Amino acid sequence: MATNVASQLAQIKKQKEALLKKEQALMSKSHDKVLAQIVKLAKDAGLTASDITSAMNAGKPVKTKTAKVTKKSGPRGKVAPKYQNPSNPAQKWTGRGVSPSWIAELKAAGKLDSALIAQPVTPPVHTEAPATH
Repeated sequence: MATNVASQLAQIKKQKEALLKKEQALMSKSHDKVLAQIVKLAKDAGLTASDITSAMNAGKPVKTKTAKVTKKSGPRGKVAPKYQNPSNPAQKWTGRGVSPSWIAELKAAGKLDSALIAQPVTPPVHTEAPATH
């Protein structure tokens, strides 16, 4: 049995190698045709190899050194809670970090919106001075 499997694997490996050679031959043939077309077009247009090279490199972005933006390190400020357990209002969650089990239960039931805490809406601040007539 082991020799049967080994012979099958060897046969598959040979087939794979043959297919890879065919693939390379087809790709080479295709590339040769495309290159011949490119060379013909370039000659007809009077382009040189350096013209083509510079045109191909023109589309690449030039890497420039930029100053790195560093993130603030250290503790963040407190965040107001976004969710409150409907069955136990003392339990609240900010929506950050690992979610508590009651959140997972609400998610599974499709009722997470019922735990959202209504955030106070602040009126827009007008920066213009009132018009006087």
